[in-house]
Amino acid sequence: MKYADRIKRMKASEIRELLKITQHPEIISFGGGMPSPHSFPVKIIDKIADKVLRTHGAEALQYGPTEGIKELREAIIKRVRKKGIKCEIDEIIITTGSQQVLDLTAKIFLNPKDYVFIELPSYLGAIVAFNAYQPQYIPISMDNEGMLTEELKEKLKGIKRSKTDFVYTVPTFQNPSGVTMSLERRKQLLEIAEEHDLLILEDDAYSDLRYSGKDIPTIKSMDKNNRVLYTHTFSKSLSPGFRLGYAIGDKERIRKMTIAKQGADLCTNTFVQYIANEYLRSGLIDKQLVKIKKMYKIKRDLMLKALEKHFPKGCEWTKPDGGMFIWVTLPPKIDTRELFVDAIKEKVAFVHGSAFRVDGKGHNTMRLNFTNTDDKKIEIGIKRLGRLIKKKMK
Repeated sequence: MKYADRIKRMKASEIRELLKITQHPEIISFGGGMPSPHSFPVKIIDKIADKVLRTHGAEALQYGPTEGIKELREAIIKRVRKKGIKCEIDEIIITTGSQQVLDLTAKIFLNPKDYVFIELPSYLGAIVAFNAYQPQYIPISMDNEGMLTEELKEKLKGIKRSKTDFVYTVPTFQNPSGVTMSLERRKQLLEIAEEHDLLILEDDAYSDLRYSGKDIPTIKSMDKNNRVLYTHTFSKSLSPGFRLGYAIGDKERIRKMTIAKQGADLCTNTFVQYIANEYLRSGLIDKQLVKIKKMYKIKRDLMLKALEKHFPKGCEWTKPDGGMFIWVTLPPKIDTRELFVDAIKEKVAFVHGSAFRVDGKGHNTMRLNFTNTDDKKIEIGIKRLGRLIKKKMK
């Protein structure tokens, strides 16, 4: 059997494969980027679902418009105004998770060999989505203020670009690093996009999960000339199992995404959209987010404290103000792929850092998720990892 050339670029997500290994109940997993099941508003969803079936049963169980039901789009438009984002009803599309936005963006913009300017490290799910469309990646380094915009500017010099190239960024509590792009860098990124006629794909999956520090405006809120395609998800504030997200952008781009989505799934789950609409309009989302942030702040602080206590000198890690992840850099001689094999034997798991890099480097880095582990097990797992790292260093 012969396959299309693009299948050569399509690889299984290492995190999804990892989850198969770490399902054993005795393994303490810092691997998957999953919310805590204790964050799910089960009772709230139960009541809302009952109400939706009683009041909108026929519509909620029917096919819906590809763009998403009007009521939910209107509720989102009202909500994103709090983030300084203004949009009209034809500038928003409801998607099957924000992951679908990544796929649709690549589908409508990328021809083989077009450029994607991407952070090092970057969200693995985006790399998997983009790979199918055979782009060339231009990796841009990061520091504690996010993407190095000066490096982006330098790498734009001397390359023959397509008008459909774009920059992909997770500027707030980045996955996998936990780093937040500074306001100055966000402004610089917009200026570069203007100068070089670039689209910015802003993946804002984690900004609702802030535990310390001050909010920084989204890049989209500062966008005057429709340079930014913005995406957000309900996976962290409602339920990842609902697979519900959305994109906001120029109406022509949203129209093209709608056409592409019609060929993928016709429409996003209508029943779930009605539930999300009620969740937003009732204000229950904000009450739930208060609970979630309180829960996750405790977990973040526990992991940071455990790292200080149990990881040896020579190890470094980020100290995120929010989100779900901590990025750890170990001494150069340690390969976290090899460390992972030993860690599984000790019943603790993480994701090795090279999975998040399009250049194949980062062999001595790892991503730790702190949201999906019981509080009491966080220190136990970090202690096991620390012991293994000390052994490797010797």
